[in-house]
Amino acid sequence: MRPKAGQPRSGCAINAAVEVIGARWSLLVLRDIMFGNQRHFRVLQEQSEEGIASNILADRLRGLVEEGLLTREDAGRGRRSTYSLTEAAIELVAVMAELGRWGAHHRPTTPTLRVRAELLADGGRRCGRTS
Repeated sequence: MRPKAGQPRSGCAINAAVEVIGARWSLLVLRDIMFGNQRHFRVLQEQSEEGIASNILADRLRGLVEEGLLTREDAGRGRRSTYSLTEAAIELVAVMAELGRWGAHHRPTTPTLRVRAELLADGGRRCGRTS
């Protein structure tokens, strides 16, 4: 039996989360908005380290808005829409930090691109925090 639209396949909390953030590129889009201050479509696409295609980016942004992880402020005709994190997405920062820690420990990375994971694992202390 297929679930209704918007309903997870099962009552499993892990499955319910993965169905929202597990689509290819979704976590990377959230990462770039969270940590890269990339809040506009064109910036997200042009500054994507992984080279996301415009149709995929549009689909992921639309899905993340529909699932309540992002809001989209339409600035009007000819102006750029701004994407912002919702409280639900902000709560994913700890998950992103742990994914980065795991990836830095278990997967090949480049020194330049592993910095974000190291800073998150360190609690941001090397970002100028003194406490």
